[in-house]
Amino acid sequence: MTMSAMYLRGLLLSLALVSSIGMQNLFVFNNAINQPLKRAWPVTVMVWFADTALTLAAFFGMGAIISSHEMFKLIIMFVGGLLVIWIGFGILRSAASFKLESSSTPLPMKKSLVNAWVVTWANPQAIIDTSLMFGAMRGSLTDTEVTPFITGVVSATAIWFFGITLILGLLKERLPQKFLMWVNIVSGGIVMLYGCYLLYQALMMVI
Repeated sequence: MTMSAMYLRGLLLSLALVSSIGMQNLFVFNNAINQPLKRAWPVTVMVWFADTALTLAAFFGMGAIISSHEMFKLIIMFVGGLLVIWIGFGILRSAASFKLESSSTPLPMKKSLVNAWVVTWANPQAIIDTSLMFGAMRGSLTDTEVTPFITGVVSATAIWFFGITLILGLLKERLPQKFLMWVNIVSGGIVMLYGCYLLYQALMMVI
């Protein structure tokens, strides 16, 4: 397979994966809605860096470590579940006092940037699934196919995250404020339920 075809393969596969509704997308949605674009961009960049770091770690061997250590997987599920619940609670709390743009008090930049890493690396299901999937893909590629494939993967996440931030950042003033508030409420509720589900899975691994 040519390098351009391998790049396109990685691009399309990554777009299919990243476009599903998950922790990262909910975080990027809320970041774009709740903050001015000039503050939303650095956070989106940090989400992309965190996602790229996870993808590269998974692609180059983290999956083998996780799959061979059951206790490591249990710790990831438990700690990650608690952190996911905490993130969901924070989204719900911000929805309670939601006001658009200049009338709202945006999250401190430091906290937003930290959350960008937490939302990626504290999601145990994403860590496990990504690690196992990309680890398996790495084994199916030749050495010359690795670079164009992984370049396509990280290009796709950049296009997706930056595209979401730009589109929502430009359109949010045209959307009803109550609609945006309910986006926060639904997002926070989904994230908290997901965190509880992760804790349940961790408990089932112990019993």
